[in-house]
Amino acid sequence: MRYDYLIVGAGLFGAVFAHEMTKAGKRCLVIEKRDHIAGNIYCKTVEDIHVHQYGAHIFHTSDKRIWKYVSQFAEFNNYINSPVAVYRDELYNLPFNMNTFSKMWGIKTPQEAKDKIREQIAGLGITEPANLEEQALSLVGTDVYEKLVKGYTEKQWGRDCRELPAFIIKRLPLRFVYDNNYFNDRYQGIPIGGYTPIIEKMLEGSDILLETDYFTYREKHPDIADRTVYTGMLDRYFDYRYGVLEYRSVRFEHEIYDMENYQGNAVVNYTEREVPYTRIIEHKHFEFGTQPKTVISKEYPSEWKQGEEPYYPVNNKKNEELAAKYRTLAAAQENVIFGGRLGEYRYYDMDKVILAALQAVQTELGG
Repeated sequence: MRYDYLIVGAGLFGAVFAHEMTKAGKRCLVIEKRDHIAGNIYCKTVEDIHVHQYGAHIFHTSDKRIWKYVSQFAEFNNYINSPVAVYRDELYNLPFNMNTFSKMWGIKTPQEAKDKIREQIAGLGITEPANLEEQALSLVGTDVYEKLVKGYTEKQWGRDCRELPAFIIKRLPLRFVYDNNYFNDRYQGIPIGGYTPIIEKMLEGSDILLETDYFTYREKHPDIADRTVYTGMLDRYFDYRYGVLEYRSVRFEHEIYDMENYQGNAVVNYTEREVPYTRIIEHKHFEFGTQPKTVISKEYPSEWKQGEEPYYPVNNKKNEELAAKYRTLAAAQENVIFGGRLGEYRYYDMDKVILAALQAVQTELGG
């Protein structure tokens, strides 16, 4: 059998592309190296709780068109992301807002908070930040940096903040209102029933092969489709011709507890460097669950090695220059579309992945 499109990866980009092309009368074959669809937004049901197997995914967008699009596949609840940060025996609200500052300094008004931060920044005398630490200190002062930025960032990147380039942190939002809503987007929530059913609906009408490696499959079936949509690793496609792009990876530890409520919040960050995980997710709170048991996930960032799952591109000068070379090669591939976070070596929020996939479809169909 021959297809119009061979889609490599059953994640969000590939699923949106397959859905739209199937609607347009095209035949799509989706192959996926994992044993399940939905990529990193895959949700597994454990103790009647929809567990985000690859880390928390909270849908948020300010694009009404994208919100309307994704809402045709699921009903979303009214979950608002309001993380909590733990530093030693202290607990703070995120993002940095008046609740944070009030707890940290015992102040009440926005002006008091601004004065405190301004005083701390002025005392540092940093004019041209030479590294991430100096950049962050020049934005938020010493207290917020030491308690809520430094340790968490060093765990995420696996490096001392003084060894990281300043441009990684372009801004650290400070909100001088009592508002714990992490996102500014107009539309946000969690799909009732998790994300996996969304992808199932998107892939209706497509043929799907799980546990299938693209490169092995391509050797055996070189003429299976007219065109390929590739959402795997950009450098891997070109056999690492210019070298290996770097990623950060994450290891997840999932635990079941015989209790209704483990931590009282869906997301709790641990900002000390000495605590090995960056955060604990309690999944039932994403859907306001009342199940008798609970499931938590601890997230341990790590340096990525070949054979492991890559998560976050390492956005430094060396990798961006290398990625640019690969993107030039990709643009020259006549019958291959590169998409998604791995296929483009870019970090994407979910709404931006959907938008990019819809734009690729529009380009293909000549719209």
